[in-house]
Amino acid sequence: MRTAFIWWENRLLALLVVLAACSSPDQQTGQSSPDPTTGEVYSRRRIVVADSLIRGRVLDRNDSVLVDTRLYYLLKLPRRPPLDTLALGQLLGWDSTTVRQRIADALPYPDAPPGYPVQLRLTATEAKRVRRDSANWPMLTVTERRQRSYTTGAAAPVLGYLSAEAQTFYRQAKRYRRGRFYRLRNGGVETYYNGLLRGRHGYLHPLVDAKGRTHGSWAQDTTFQQGQDLHLTIDVKLQAYAEKLLGNRRGYLVALDPRTGEILAYVSAPVYNAATLTAPDQAGVRAELLEHEDMPLLNRPAMLANPPGSVFKLVNAAVALQLGAISPTTAFRCDQSLVSCVHRHPPGKNLTLGLKYSCNPYFYQVMQHLINRLPDSLAVDTVAARHANLALWSRHARSFGLDSVLGVDLPREAPGFLPTPAYYDKARRTTRWTYRSIYSLSIGQGEINLTGLQMANMAAIIANRGWYYAPHLVRSVEKSGPLPRFLEKHRTLIDSVHFAALVPGMVAVLQRGGTADASSLSDVGITVAGKTGTVENDEGDDHAAFVGFAPADKPRIVVAVYLENAGFGATAAAPCATLVMEKYLRGYIAPKRKRWEKRIQRRAQSGCTSRI
Repeated sequence: MRTAFIWWENRLLALLVVLAACSSPDQQTGQSSPDPTTGEVYSRRRIVVADSLIRGRVLDRNDSVLVDTRLYYLLKLPRRPPLDTLALGQLLGWDSTTVRQRIADALPYPDAPPGYPVQLRLTATEAKRVRRDSANWPMLTVTERRQRSYTTGAAAPVLGYLSAEAQTFYRQAKRYRRGRFYRLRNGGVETYYNGLLRGRHGYLHPLVDAKGRTHGSWAQDTTFQQGQDLHLTIDVKLQAYAEKLLGNRRGYLVALDPRTGEILAYVSAPVYNAATLTAPDQAGVRAELLEHEDMPLLNRPAMLANPPGSVFKLVNAAVALQLGAISPTTAFRCDQSLVSCVHRHPPGKNLTLGLKYSCNPYFYQVMQHLINRLPDSLAVDTVAARHANLALWSRHARSFGLDSVLGVDLPREAPGFLPTPAYYDKARRTTRWTYRSIYSLSIGQGEINLTGLQMANMAAIIANRGWYYAPHLVRSVEKSGPLPRFLEKHRTLIDSVHFAALVPGMVAVLQRGGTADASSLSDVGITVAGKTGTVENDEGDDHAAFVGFAPADKPRIVVAVYLENAGFGATAAAPCATLVMEKYLRGYIAPKRKRWEKRIQRRAQSGCTSRI
């Protein structure tokens, strides 16, 4: 019995020694190895080769550092009041308002009990002041910590966060919104590229004698590997500018280079500071983000799929041209008995004018010809013909990357939706549905749902006359370029000549008499091709949409804008898009549009909470 007890005691001791060695940077393994020649016994050691900055950095397309691992300082306030905020402000160089606001931001809810633990981030200078005057402030404690540091407040949904540093946010989110949290969760490129960013520790395995001298190794050494840097496609200056235009409004803006699929700006509004979700003194701001009715944490461009409105007329026109339902010279009457047209305009004598005036009856009849009267259909307007023609439409529309994820390098992406004949058979509870029951497809309403990424990619396809690279946010991992799948060219089922037929109408949209003529950039020599959309909304004001590219002949930038409850696409979404185009292509905004720009920015600052 005694022997068995001693045996188990020795086994437990050996196990504890091994565990201790694995968790220590330089430990003996608890084992020894005799030298076969001299008989001397050597201790086995396991040494961790590490670097405190092992995780890679995140940089923008111009190599400005956006995220890095840096040392910062935390000031722990005493748990027991009272605290002289005026004196504390004088110590730190803050005014009393700043002190109270910083403490309020750190509390998870406004009526937190007295003595709730609060930590405030300090600069190195502020921390030095506290330590220098520690004799007068013995209740204050300053600690140091290495954590991911954001050099910009912009691009929060893109940059994301390190999961290990967001545990407090996770706990808050589960408490405040329970299931909704899992739909909001988005770790950005920090999560998606975690395996490349985090690097790898190295381990040495020397045999050491009693005097600390090394005599070979007892196991194979592994090499330390620094985390790799990510070079984003984002232009941080353009990103910050676009965020000012949307601010606290609900919506999104996606700008990309159609030649490469690189995303230049990615805005999900209302916007919030990138560091908020991991900063130890932002619990109160996080609570407001989680509770706010506008859902700022929803990654709208990737996760929110909505009816696109009239911008989808571009897809319907391209498919109708490909399948022979219309030609560029096809004319249709603006017949208000079919569907209403929101403004008066000259007759739609051809496709270019139909797009210029965004005539709803014109595109009602385009889709009617596609569904009911295709030249190669089985018969004119029969059940079989309608099913076959809608299936053809759906197949060609899906080749735009719709009704599926595009594969952007973010943790989560919604696929959107395009209806099929089988969907309508089930939804209508009959196979004998008619075009009159699905005509909303002709103007981008009804069951069609697209994400912001899909809207921007749709415009990129037209800019490229039929092909695209999948939109992505990382242009290079170190110096190796993007992930291989982002170099794969995708082609639609539409011939390039039919996309070329759309461009004159898109250019006319921003010319005199077009739906977005007020947003023209012709005064600075930039020809913009675009399409406005006003999305009907039964629960409030209509949503505003716009897609476009510039310059029209050799596109360098595509922009898609969607603003919820903002009204007409021409007056709300188009101006934001063309300002971003001008900023990117010229670097500044012409004086003619400065007043316009300021008015949009003021409107963007209204609404939502001021602490976001």
